[in-house]
Amino acid sequence: MNIILKNRFLYFLNYKLKCSVGKSGITNKKKEGDNKTPRGKFRFKYILYRKDRIINLITKLKTVKIKKNMGWCDDVKSKYYNQLIKIPFKHSYEKLWLRENIYDIILVLNYNMDPVIKNKGSAIFLHIAKNKYQSTKGCVAISKSNIKLLASKLNRKTKLNIL
Repeated sequence: MNIILKNRFLYFLNYKLKCSVGKSGITNKKKEGDNKTPRGKFRFKYILYRKDRIINLITKLKTVKIKKNMGWCDDVKSKYYNQLIKIPFKHSYEKLWLRENIYDIILVLNYNMDPVIKNKGSAIFLHIAKNKYQSTKGCVAISKSNIKLLASKLNRKTKLNIL
């Protein structure tokens, strides 16, 4: 199954889901901190989720429970750039355990992972959208009910095609 992102909607099977993307749009030349969503085809690596907030998540993908000491390195000076890390951490990172719900479910995309290229962008996820689908810092975001639906349909071969 392929998922197409076009004009702020995700299309797959017979579904059309509203989504938000980076504040500065979609780009072929993603850079760390540019608030842009990278264009291209990406597989889903695994799912991170808050067990205290998400009950009975159905998926064929590997799942990892988010703990309070988990983050994602976004510091180009670190050898752990664009990787899951434990905090405290001496470099810059994004916390994954948040008060707001946007990271209750995170579908990790294989963007800039094999190999990791410094400054090409990090923490590109598909996660839960903020109210009124506010723009992201470069991720793709959909509603909580839609992310659960999407997670239930994914497999290791599924690709997200951002046009």
